[in-house]
Order: sequence, then C-alpha cells, then structure tokens
Amino acid sequence: MKNTLLGSIYLALAASIWGGMYVVVKVVVDVIPPLELVWMRYLVAIFALFIIGLIKRQSWKVHKRHFWLIVAIGIVGNTISIVTQEYGTMLSSAQMGAIITSSTPAFMVIFARFILKERLNMKKGISVCLATIGVFLIVGNGNIDMSSQLGGISLLVAALTWALMSVLTKRVPSSYSPLVVTTYSILVALVILTPFVLKGLNEISMVQLSHPKIWSGLLYLGIVSTACAFILWNRGLQLLNASSGGLFFFFQPLVGTFLGWLLLGEKIGGTFWIGSLLILIGVLLVIREKE
Repeated sequence: MKNTLLGSIYLALAASIWGGMYVVVKVVVDVIPPLELVWMRYLVAIFALFIIGLIKRQSWKVHKRHFWLIVAIGIVGNTISIVTQEYGTMLSSAQMGAIITSSTPAFMVIFARFILKERLNMKKGISVCLATIGVFLIVGNGNIDMSSQLGGISLLVAALTWALMSVLTKRVPSSYSPLVVTTYSILVALVILTPFVLKGLNEISMVQLSHPKIWSGLLYLGIVSTACAFILWNRGLQLLNASSGGLFFFFQPLVGTFLGWLLLGEKIGGTFWIGSLLILIGVLLVIREKE
C-alpha cells in the first residue's frame, strides 16, 4: 500500500507538471518552432540530469539486453510521441489535443494486458471510464474544431506511442535508477532529432531567444517539465502496474485547463469541477486498490 501511495504521488506530480507545461509552451513556441523546441528542451534536460547524476555519484552501467530496451523507449516515447504531440497541438487545438491524448490510459491498459500480461478487473475499468468522462467534461466547454485531421492523426499517434513507452518502461528492471533510464532515453531522442533541427536552429532569432521570458521558459521546460517530470513518471511506473499508473495521465488536462483559466484568462464552466471530481474519484479507486 505504501508503494501504491508513493507511486501515485510521483505519477500525479509528473502529469500535473506536464499539464502546466502548456502555459509555458504557448509563450515559447512563438519564437522556437516545435521540433527545435523539443530538441532544446532535451539538451537542457541532459545537462541537468548529468549534474544530478554527478551529485548522486550515479552508476551509469546498463546491461546490454536492457540497453536496447531503453533505446526503444527513447525512440517510441521521447522522440515519436513528444514530436507528434507538439505538431498535433500546433495543427489542431489544445482542447482537441486534450481529448485525443486522454485515450492514453486506455491504450496503456490494452498494451499492459498483451505485453505485461497484467490482469484487468472491474475497478480499473470503472476508474478509466470515470476519468475519461471527466476529461470530456473539462475540455468540452469551448468550440472544438474537429476538422484538423492531420493534427488529430498526429495526436492519436502521440497517445499510442506514449502508452507503449510507459508499458515498455515497466519491463526495465526496478534495480535501475529512474535517473539512468530517463537520461539514456532522452539522449537517444537528442541524437535522433539532431540532424532534423540543424537548419531550423540557425533560423531562430538570437535576440528573441535572449529575452528573459523565453530563456527562462526554456529552462523550465528542460529542467522541470522534462528532466524532473520524466524521472517522477518512470519512478511512479516502477511502483504501480502500468494499467493503474496510466490513470494519473488525466491530471495533465485537468491542471492545464485550470492554469489556463488562472493565468491566461481562459473560460471554464461548472462542468470543469464536475469533471475534476470524476477524475479524482477514478484516481482514488486506483490508490485504494492493493497491488
């Protein structure tokens, strides 16, 4: 029960950080294009992770058979999922993005069943259903443009690959520090993305990049939203099974919508609070479940 509670806290914090990230991205993406922004986030994150590793005197040794699993995590989750999510959000709307990416926990349940052979039960099914309804209530207050088909397809790919990445993370032995798994998977993504961003990096205005609002936002995205949040998510998945852990992904649209209202003046209605309550009920059902 202690591991369940601790894992729940880690996953809720990670998803909440990602929910708040959209407020920062909305400002930074005006200066740095999506693909280049992901690459720069990862570059900042790698420096932060290596510094943390030096302070902790972290061992970076990984067995060969586990190394290729971590490479797969870096390709599927840190590269394909994050890039398609950025482009999907750019090509569609934030609300559409919240709806489509809210399918991630359901995909995690499916992948966990077939890859990890996790047992499904009524409580998990009810939890996912309640939280999914909650997300639809939260994001259903505005006008959702469902005509952006390419954006929708990109977001669906992001949801599928994030779910697969989370389940693959469960196959990494818990003896490995989340710091090691996070660092190597981000390093893989950084190497893959580098050839695609070299030209775009030269076109970014250094004057705009030096603005305190932009570079501080970039530091936040790299250190907090990438390095810290990925460590929290990976550690949380070590303590919970994948199908239960996926439910905490619903904190992302909840926090994102709330901060959009609080900081950006975006409107939310009474259904936001009803949806939030349903998400919390779904999460509590998971926390109370004995692993």
